[in-house]
Amino acid sequence: MSGIDLGNGVVGAILGVVFATLFQQWTQDIWFRVRRRSAGMVRSLTYREQQGPAWSTFSLGPLHTSALVVEGDGDRAIAPESVHVQVLTEDVELPAEMAGWRAEIEAEERRAEAAGERRPVWNGQRYAVESLEVTRTALDEQPEVHLRLRPTDYYTFLAAQQLDRRMTDGSTPRTRYLDAEQPLAAPAFLQCSFAVNIAVVTSDHLLAVSRRSSRVRLAPGMWNSSVNEGLARHIDSSGRNAPDVYAVARRGMREEMSLEPHEYTLDLLAFVLDVDKRHWSAHFYARLTDMTGDHLRSRMSRGVADRWEHETMEYVPFRSADVTRYLLRPDRIHRWAPLAPSLFHLALVHVHGRASVERAEAQAVRRL
Repeated sequence: MSGIDLGNGVVGAILGVVFATLFQQWTQDIWFRVRRRSAGMVRSLTYREQQGPAWSTFSLGPLHTSALVVEGDGDRAIAPESVHVQVLTEDVELPAEMAGWRAEIEAEERRAEAAGERRPVWNGQRYAVESLEVTRTALDEQPEVHLRLRPTDYYTFLAAQQLDRRMTDGSTPRTRYLDAEQPLAAPAFLQCSFAVNIAVVTSDHLLAVSRRSSRVRLAPGMWNSSVNEGLARHIDSSGRNAPDVYAVARRGMREEMSLEPHEYTLDLLAFVLDVDKRHWSAHFYARLTDMTGDHLRSRMSRGVADRWEHETMEYVPFRSADVTRYLLRPDRIHRWAPLAPSLFHLALVHVHGRASVERAEAQAVRRL
């Protein structure tokens, strides 16, 4: 009997250990399943909390701008035949209260001229952007850009730039007419500016960077693209023809740098919107074929039609690391015109390739 009892005791002890082990594994399995499920819920909640608009404005490390790249990634140029411009016949019409702001501007310019205080601001003929739509060709998915414009003038533009001025009901043009979640939806009277911005690179690989004059009305003293030229109705629309953005770019190269079309190549990289001020831009890259930085400086020293628009011209080696460090310099990072950093980034991508540029940018940001 004692032998049997001993055997039963050993068997019982073994069974106890087995059951205890199985119970421990079972409880651990339940615990890990609960943890995984909880972690999944946390990740899901975190993901939902971080969701935002599909598009965001251009940024590079600590440099944040209000430039929204609407079409173009710098990799492939947009062909001239892919840009279709239509001019609508009816002029932009301001809402009644904002029309009063325009009247104030006109009256002040007339008063200043009559008093001999200064020359009045010229009320030049401009275009407002009714819409910009992008489609893709069926076979090779190349972009087709459709730009619709309306006639307007400079005084209307200045009135519409008062986006944060209070109206009689307490609202502002920004809060009344714009939706931050739909950046491309805006009335034409708030978009009375379309310009070309060009990154000019010399034959010895130097990027020209300009500083705007303190005498210009918009962004005085800010660092900007090599060339910035606004669309003008009286110049860029001969007869009944719609303006050609390439022709505007060539005019800017001639007026601001004294360069003729045979001296450079020209590529359209993107269409970009400054969502803060509602300024539209066609971003171009221009490569000088035989002219070095020294030759360009010498050429410009002999006269430039629109010299008054720029105070300074600096030349930066057109390498990804050099341009990125220049953009992020402490004395530059808060002094950029909103559209310039995106222009220089896209130009770098166009020449050096996206992977190489983004790798160099990431390294430069980490070293700050």
